[in-house]
Amino acid sequence: MFRNALEPWHLLILGLVIILLFGSKKLPDTARSLGRSLRILKSETKALKDDEERGTTAPTQT
Repeated sequence: MFRNALEPWHLLILGLVIILLFGSKKLPDTARSLGRSLRILKSETKALKDDEERGTTAPTQT
């Protein structure tokens, strides 16, 4: 049903729609904030993983 769902011309149209919606001035700021968010998420997941490996997870309160 969804074979070849995203062909190159679909991505081109999608890119044009995004540029029209957000404007070319806001796209760099949006990409920058998305990059920061992904870096924060990556560091937090790494910290969680390190805590689990050490066995120093906080006890749950009941």
